Order: sequence, then C-alpha cells, then structure tokens
Amino acid sequence: MQKKELYIIDKLLFNIQKEGRITFSNEDVKKCLSDKSVRSIELALNRLILQKKIVPVLKGFYAIILPEYAVWSMVPPVAYLDDLMKYLKRPYYLALLNAAEFYGAAHQKPMEHFVITVFPPMRNTLKRNVKVNFSVTRKIIPQQWLKSFKTQNGIIMVSKPELTAADLITFQKEIGGLNRACTVLYELMETVKFGKLDKAFFDYVPTSTIQRLGYLLENELKQQRQANILFSKSKTHGRKFQIIPLKYSKPTANCKTDTKWKIIINETIEIDDL
Repeated sequence: MQKKELYIIDKLLFNIQKEGRITFSNEDVKKCLSDKSVRSIELALNRLILQKKIVPVLKGFYAIILPEYAVWSMVPPVAYLDDLMKYLKRPYYLALLNAAEFYGAAHQKPMEHFVITVFPPMRNTLKRNVKVNFSVTRKIIPQQWLKSFKTQNGIIMVSKPELTAADLITFQKEIGGLNRACTVLYELMETVKFGKLDKAFFDYVPTSTIQRLGYLLENELKQQRQANILFSKSKTHGRKFQIIPLKYSKPTANCKTDTKWKIIINETIEIDDL
C-alpha cells in the first residue's frame, strides 16, 4: 500500500470528523480513491483497522475510533446507529433497556444494545464485545412515539416511555423475561403518560401486549390509575381482548383468569426492590 493512498484516507477521516461525523462507507472512500483498485482500497482500510483508527460496524460501513474511545478500541453504538440506519435506509429506534436508560429506568446499565427496525430481518452484530440486537416489526414504526436525543456525534432515535413500556412486554424474551420487564417498568412508570395514547400507538402495539401490560400494572406494580387509563384508551380505540396466558410458553391448566384483562395467570412475578 502506497503512503499516498493512506494519506488520502487519513485526510478523508479528518474531513469527516470536521463535518461532525464519525462514520463513512466504502462508497465515500471510493470517491476519494476513484483511480485505485478495489484491492488497494481494501488493504488501506484493513491497515486502518489494524491500527485501531477505525472499526467495521457492518459490511461496507465504518466508524472512526475517537481518542475518548481508544481505550476500548471500539465506538459505542449510540454514536453511530443513526448514521448506520440512514445508510441502510431503514427506520429504527433504540428500544427496551437502552431506551429505559434514557429515562433513568434501566435498573442496571444494559450490557447489550436493542434496536427495533422493519423487515427484512437483520443479523445481530458483535464487535469487540459490543453486541447490538436487532428485532424487527412488520408494521410501520410510529414516528410520533419516538424521541430524538442529541449525542456527542449527532442524534439517536429512542422510543418514548409509553412505547418503551409496551415493548418491554412485547419483547420480554429478549431482555430476560417478565420479571426483568416488570422491574424496569416499575421505575419507568414515573415518566409514562398513557393519557396521550392515540390510534397510531394501538395500531402498532399488539393487543396481547396491552392486555399483559395492563394486568401487570394493575395487579403487580400497583399502578391502578395508569392501568385504568390504558384500559379506557384501549376500548376507545377498538381493542378487543381475548383470553391469553400471562406467559405464553407456560401451561395454563388450573390457573385463574383475570376477567378485566382476560389474562390467564400462569406465572408468578418477582420484582426487585419494590
């Protein structure tokens, strides 16, 4: 690899940071080195990776390792996620435990990152012990239930507290089950305002999630007022409840059923620090 090509790529990285960005793609490099072969460009990028100046976060997409990240030789996903999803032309939002953390309700700092996007599915990524889990929905993500937060290098789209609460139930398996979901919900409820729920929310969130969430709020988290608002809003927007188990993977024989939320109570909930 010629020094000139490395110099040009280094200059590209400098210019990208000057613009307030820390990400770039293969296409960006090819524009700077249009007269060079694909092989020579790959060699230059690989050298920068070995020098721990950049990290490949997805095929053809890279993040610059700023000095403050040099100790870990990695870039936190919050710093590059918005750029990555725009590059992939996919709507998205940071969800579950990571979203709860933005509202002071993570309980413990999440060790993984949870992102929700649309079909087709995306593979989870694991780069230098930093894992990003991608879950997908077949529905249109309701932008009015997302909030943008400023980061050091741009913005990140995060589910609002109300949607975060629902997703904790919908994707309970991804975060370790109902007990953990309820523990986080307990802290999250300080910021939740179900009075704002609209048609877009109920079109997006599964009715089964509304039922489980409402039951848990009323009977396990002692959030009677919030549960009543959720119940009222669900009826206003035409949600019809059917009998379902609290935990879908567990037997229901000889279990009682909550008549209001139509939940078969087949799971005992244990919540930390209540």
